[in-house]
Formats: sequence, C-alpha cells, structure tokens
Amino acid sequence: MKERLFSWLPLLPLLLLLAATYWLNKQVQPIAPASDSNLRHDPDYIINNFTATSLDTQGRPRFIMSAQKMWHYPDDDSTHLDAPQLVSLLAEHPPMRTSALRGTISSKGDEVFLYDDVLIVRPAYATQSEQTFRSNYMHVIPDRDIADTDHFVTMADARTNIQAVGMELNNKERTVKLLSRVRSTYEPVKK
Repeated sequence: MKERLFSWLPLLPLLLLLAATYWLNKQVQPIAPASDSNLRHDPDYIINNFTATSLDTQGRPRFIMSAQKMWHYPDDDSTHLDAPQLVSLLAEHPPMRTSALRGTISSKGDEVFLYDDVLIVRPAYATQSEQTFRSNYMHVIPDRDIADTDHFVTMADARTNIQAVGMELNNKERTVKLLSRVRSTYEPVKK
C-alpha cells in the first residue's frame, strides 16, 4: 500500500498547482452583473392622450378606446390606463360610453378591467330611457360588447333606481342581468 502511495506522490504538486490555477482564474474574472431583469418593473413605453379605434370585418369603426395615459410593463406584459374611456359603436344602437379612473388591458388586448368610479351610460333607444350603471370595478370585453362585475352596482333610468351585487350587461342584446341582493325603487309616471 505504501508503494502505491509513494507512486502517486510526484503527482501531488501537479494537482496542487492545478487547484491554485483554477482558484486564481476565478479571482481575476470580472463580476457578472446580477440578472435582475425578473425583478425590474419598468415600463417599456408610455403614451399620453391616446385614442385607438377598432374596426369590424367590413372596416367600420367598432369601438374607440382612449385614455389620458397608457403604459406597458414587459416583465408581466401588463398594460395600464389612466382615465380610460370606451365607446361602443354598434350600427343598430346609439353609442354606449364607459369611463373609469383607471384600468388595465389583458395581455391579448381583448379584455379591459376598469377600476374606481366606473360609469357606463347607455343612451335612450326606442322606448327605453337612458340607463346609467355605476360600480367600483367592471370587466369589459369590447369585441363582444359585454360588461360584467361581481361588485356592488347601481343602475338608474328615468323611473327606476336599482342596487345589486353583480351584473352582466350585454349591449348587443340590450339585456342586463342582476346577480344578487337586488333592491329597486320605482317612480310611476305622474299624470
């Protein structure tokens, strides 16, 4: 056993030299910058006072989205809006207008989430008077012309004031579905 150990003894300085060279090489390498791209949350673009118009398949304006400010974060692919406004342009109905204090757009761009002082105004049409809807949150799908919320909402028209929790509004079909805790006040026509 001693003979084997002594046969490897000349290699020991070579192994020590190899370890020292490796350690010295690591000491002189520049420090790699920390990869904080996942930690940074900086916008890659900001647009002030923007307006975008979406067209239908025949090239007619379908809806208009505008905001005082829009900014996008590439790390989570989120788009934020300051004072957003949406105008639905259906040929068979007057334009429905939606506004809020702030909002976000889904990464695919097909959904809009509105927050704080959300107001939807659906103008009078045929025998129906103007309707307003107020909430602190609204989920809108402009291409399908629908809006919904699971939060408290108030709906008002010329003679009715309704409060509820949760709502589904379909502007194409001109329907409103109130989901729970519905309370209503109705004022009959005075003759």
